[in-house]
Amino acid sequence: MTKDPDLLLSPERPNPARQITRVKHEPRRRVLTVSAVEALTPHMRRIHFSSPDMADFTSLSPDDHIKLFLPEGDGGEVKRDYTPRAFDTAAGVITIDFALHEAGPATAWAVGAQPGDSLTIGGPRGSAIIPDAFDWRMFIGDETALPAIGRQLEEARPGARLITIACVDEAEDIQAIETHADWTAEWLRRDLLGPDDEANVRAALNRVFPKDGAGFVWIAGEARFAKALRAYVNEQLGQPIEWIKASGYWVRDPED
Repeated sequence: MTKDPDLLLSPERPNPARQITRVKHEPRRRVLTVSAVEALTPHMRRIHFSSPDMADFTSLSPDDHIKLFLPEGDGGEVKRDYTPRAFDTAAGVITIDFALHEAGPATAWAVGAQPGDSLTIGGPRGSAIIPDAFDWRMFIGDETALPAIGRQLEEARPGARLITIACVDEAEDIQAIETHADWTAEWLRRDLLGPDDEANVRAALNRVFPKDGAGFVWIAGEARFAKALRAYVNEQLGQPIEWIKASGYWVRDPED
């Protein structure tokens, strides 16, 4: 286990337990077979896979990524990163949620997937583990972040203080997630609040951002959205930059 170069320490509250650790995994490809397809919400499709190659599959963090290798028409392949939503190595199964937010190759594959279809994956190459030594943790994102947010909620210890802010299109896109955590959920519906996810999240942050304790903020989604909110949480809300992790999961067309 190796330490992340960004130590999660504060001069005011030094705590060696509050640091991200990174664990590397031996990458390998696995061939999965679709066992079931489920319309989780109008804009999320859940696909269950089975594989005899899952015995040594490792994913230690809820926001790990596996690489999907999708065939192209010219005989090549395109690669896309996705979160392993759930897995059981003993049973040889893995679940991946596909957000139907754009007409990319992974979305197109997921829309047409049927039991018996195959998919090749690789990884995860490693895991970045956020420690549980914070007083609270906040998770912010659009639909593409929901698999990682859902897994974090399900894997949280009983009583852990978690806050989520998630942007969705409508009420039917709100997911029912079971958790033992002390969970505060903000579901931001575009049909009620409008399409500006960044503005909607800023308004929610001004309502629910904790004023007490030392916390960690995780942000993921469209690249510009994630970057802007990282700056807002740091500069306007005073969150230490060392205690923020922001990731761009996809890039919006500049003409949109």
